[in-house]
Amino acid sequence: MSEKALKDLNTIPGSERKNENSSKVSISKPVVSNTNGNTNGNLEEGQKKISVNGGEVVNPVNGNLEEAQKKNSVNGDEVVNPVVEVASAEVEYIDSENLNDVEDVDASLKILLSGLDSKDWVLLCNSLNNVRRLSLYHKEAMFDVLADVISLVAKSLKNPRSAVCKTACMTSADIFSAYNDLMIESLDLLLVQLLLKSSQDKRFVCEAAEKALVSMTTWVSPILLLPKLQPCLKHRNPRIRAKASMCFCRSVPRLGVEGIKTYGIDKLIQTAASQLSDQLPESREAARSLLLELQTVYQKSFDISSVEEVSEHPETNSWESFCQSKLSPLSAQAVLRVTNISREGLVIGS
Repeated sequence: MSEKALKDLNTIPGSERKNENSSKVSISKPVVSNTNGNTNGNLEEGQKKISVNGGEVVNPVNGNLEEAQKKNSVNGDEVVNPVVEVASAEVEYIDSENLNDVEDVDASLKILLSGLDSKDWVLLCNSLNNVRRLSLYHKEAMFDVLADVISLVAKSLKNPRSAVCKTACMTSADIFSAYNDLMIESLDLLLVQLLLKSSQDKRFVCEAAEKALVSMTTWVSPILLLPKLQPCLKHRNPRIRAKASMCFCRSVPRLGVEGIKTYGIDKLIQTAASQLSDQLPESREAARSLLLELQTVYQKSFDISSVEEVSEHPETNSWESFCQSKLSPLSAQAVLRVTNISREGLVIGS
């Protein structure tokens, strides 16, 4: 291009030059700053580019997940702008047994709630890990603010960032193991979210949520936990029902024979029977396992009854008769099919 042509090009208004390149979409690189005004070290990684029909689209990661997930249009084609997760570079997932104690308990407690309510997701994850540390090493010191802490942990379970969700699940597990029945009044805040996260989120979040549910059924007394799980068995979301059924099934055996009799074996059989026809196979399998457990417990309960009582009224003491007396005909038939009981009565053997 001659010197004169270059000179003429420089005199063209900016708006006209822009129209010449309208087929290429250009997005200016966002500058991400921290509280000190310094640029984020992960910005370069977060601005990876993709090429579509010759057009270049910059993928901005600026901490706003909703904005980062908006779609760009290149030459009439719609391209989903992929979000680059920088969580793995920023947040370390530490197993409970490898967590170190906090350096200053009072200082940590002073800033704990504000950190848990922060919009800075890295600070939020660090605060969640501090909750874990305090639960493990100083649970008495944190008890006064435990209800507020659990409320904010539940809020973190709803966070769109996977790193925050996973850390919140790990935090929930440590809270269950540390406080046991002492946190039962706040359990409802965590329960549905953990059931949801364990069933329909990213795999590594699902695994962390499932571990939290196992911790819950391990450390919270079943006599207190089962009434909390009961409404979840009727939740409109079938995946939540399925996960709740699995938790219910794990909790009942922890009652023991006497605990099951006290809670009401008839109520437990009715609950299990209702899950036999549920939509998802996980619910049905959990119900079958529970019914087999209840059948065993029912039979054991006769071991303490007198032989005369059983022999005088065998029809009233059989598993089949018991199910038929407590369930509708169709439900009783389904339960007996599962437990495979055809005996008319129960004979006490040696």
